[in-house]
Amino acid sequence: MNWKEEVEKRKEEIVKQTQTFLQIKSVLDEASRSKVAPFGEGINEALLHLLQMGEDAGFTVKNLDGYAGHIELTGSSEEIVGILCHIDVVPEGDGWSSDPFGAEIRDGKIFARGALDDKGPTIAAFYAMKILKELNLPLSKPVRMIIGTDEESEWRCVEHYFKHEKMPIMGFAPDADFPIIFAEKGIIDATLIQTSNVETISSDVVLQAFHSGRRFNMVPDFAQATIQINQDGGAESVVDSFNNYIAEQKVKGTSKVEGKTVTFSIEGISAHAMEPNNGVNAGLLIALFLTKLNLDQKGNEFIQTIATLFEGDTRGNNLHIAYSDDISGDLTVNLGVMSYTNESAGQLGINIRYPVTGDSEQIRQALSKVAGFELQRFNDSKPHHVDEKHPLIQTLQHVYEEQTGEKAKLIAIGGGTYARSLDAGVAFGPLFPGRPDIAHQKDEYIVIEDLLKATAIYAQAIYELAK
Repeated sequence: MNWKEEVEKRKEEIVKQTQTFLQIKSVLDEASRSKVAPFGEGINEALLHLLQMGEDAGFTVKNLDGYAGHIELTGSSEEIVGILCHIDVVPEGDGWSSDPFGAEIRDGKIFARGALDDKGPTIAAFYAMKILKELNLPLSKPVRMIIGTDEESEWRCVEHYFKHEKMPIMGFAPDADFPIIFAEKGIIDATLIQTSNVETISSDVVLQAFHSGRRFNMVPDFAQATIQINQDGGAESVVDSFNNYIAEQKVKGTSKVEGKTVTFSIEGISAHAMEPNNGVNAGLLIALFLTKLNLDQKGNEFIQTIATLFEGDTRGNNLHIAYSDDISGDLTVNLGVMSYTNESAGQLGINIRYPVTGDSEQIRQALSKVAGFELQRFNDSKPHHVDEKHPLIQTLQHVYEEQTGEKAKLIAIGGGTYARSLDAGVAFGPLFPGRPDIAHQKDEYIVIEDLLKATAIYAQAIYELAK
């Protein structure tokens, strides 16, 4: 079977359907939640769109209360092969060169939020299944594309789905890198709440507000802080210092003076939390500037905690949680959300990716000891690891090597994919070796050539796993 040839026959359709799907703004929207759209209207629109594509192609489809769905290619046995995809995307962020949901094609690439993570690869997997169906190839195992809608947040879709549906015996998620992701770090989302009740009056400078970040799993690309200066002529001096600071840091920033109040903003660079060093944390940059000011005690405590625990440290050394292993590498820490007003408690939202042999309880205990803060939230998704001798990995290695002519090395990542929902699940593409990982960043894109290449690999992989 010439899988690449079959994909090439459908190239125009695949590209067009990918663009159409990417134009749906499927971002979590609490304001438009309803019984039929538990994560908002945009995500529900994307789910219904994909299920309709499945129905139009003659697949069996199912909508599980708007939380998830599946598209199934029937087989003769009861053992299911799962293809785990998600259609929700992170917020678009700032600084795009084109409409984040325009799905514009430039230089052989489709630019849109979700192009790489994970709506582009979802269409690739869908067409892989569609090719098998159209060729009427006999399968012993049914193949089920399981469609998640809350992967970028709390995975409530997975919990709901597997309360009602059978677990596949094996499968893959087209939501990371090629060749094969056989290990995924544990993922912790933790919230620290400031416990200080110190009054903010009688200070030279009062921190009135500080906000940065939208999601725990993204490096914040924007931050804003507002201070009140209780000294005549102090505002101009602080603004001058700020302008010098952003010039030294080589970042964009603005300041606005209204009487004794000054509002600062800084633009950073967004990146996926699995490697914070790929981004520039705008919130941390503003916090470091504010450490130079004589802030009120409560504001100073909040800012100094940020600077002390997170400046120049994405490996958890300052939190006393640093750890590494040979399977999955270093623990990483991303300070994704910072929120403060002088009328309420400051909050820090932290995303931690810990190695597969790491101990999350030790991490919890360390976070509980942060001075002046209380650990209020601690969500722990355990690490995932599939033995390299498992038939799933052996099959995918064979397929990848046959189609690419390259060695199918096994790799570990800090990202969390739906693969960890299965006892025997791995992440498999779509990012080819040597391509930059621009998921969660501005101007996210997928190379059309890679989209088609992945579709062919997925078609053969699904056939080999289910035949």
